[in-house]
Amino acid sequence: MPNLKSIKVRIKSIKSTQKITQAMKLVAASKVRKAQVRVLNSRPYSQRVTNFTKRTVSAMSSLEKQEIPLMNQRDVQSVGIIVISSDRGLCGSYNTNIIKRTAKRILELEKSGIKPKLITVGNKANNFFRRTKTEILESFTQLPATPSVELANLIANSAEISFTNKTIDSVEIIGTDFISMLRNEAYTKHFLPIKEDSSLPSTSQSEFSSNKSSREVLFEPSLSIVLQSLIPLYLSNIIYHALLEANCSELASRMNAMSNATKNAKELIENLTIVYNKARQATITQELAEIVGGVEALK
Repeated sequence: MPNLKSIKVRIKSIKSTQKITQAMKLVAASKVRKAQVRVLNSRPYSQRVTNFTKRTVSAMSSLEKQEIPLMNQRDVQSVGIIVISSDRGLCGSYNTNIIKRTAKRILELEKSGIKPKLITVGNKANNFFRRTKTEILESFTQLPATPSVELANLIANSAEISFTNKTIDSVEIIGTDFISMLRNEAYTKHFLPIKEDSSLPSTSQSEFSSNKSSREVLFEPSLSIVLQSLIPLYLSNIIYHALLEANCSELASRMNAMSNATKNAKELIENLTIVYNKARQATITQELAEIVGGVEALK
């Protein structure tokens, strides 16, 4: 027969956990709405900056491209990977998907004889890959609740310096795209060197093809001055948008995980309550049977 006291203690413990998960669900839900607005508002701007940069690069001559260090194509001996994870857990499979995708990419590079080097964002990725003894160029932890442009600039500068110093020959980003409240997808994107062959949206492609006859572009005051402002903005914009997408995906994953945990706690409490009532009823029945048996014995 189950111990009534132990069942009661367990029910009380699960109710306390349920209150915590419910509170975390509400907090994540309130934050994810704001994060979703930030992501949706940033997408058009991010796409415009990317498209403009690609069109500018396409208008440059091969000689002009060679003068820009961040566009230098060279034999790839080592690849830097910017891994965007979170500082905290309790967000379902969010960090697991990022780490699995990164580990798979590392294995692919090592099989090709290319050395992977990481720039980790978030405690989860940093702690995991330090245990695997993968080389980490720089780590960014203690992330702000809301992604900031300053953090994006730091990450972009770190990748840029490593690339120009030839510590790495190429840079990729592994992060998460926010699809909906119930879905997000991990991705791997090229970051450096800057290429002109990235796919543009169909509208931009049609605009570009329509102007193909007049591809000669004049830069004022000069190409070098334009690129001094454009390239840092382009790189920072890519990182900042990736951080926004990752932050929104993390909050949505946490909200869903805490919602499922609250639901599971409720079901567990209901099942334990039934077990408790059955055990209590069996105890009362047994006590009544003993009393009746005692009375019958005294007659």
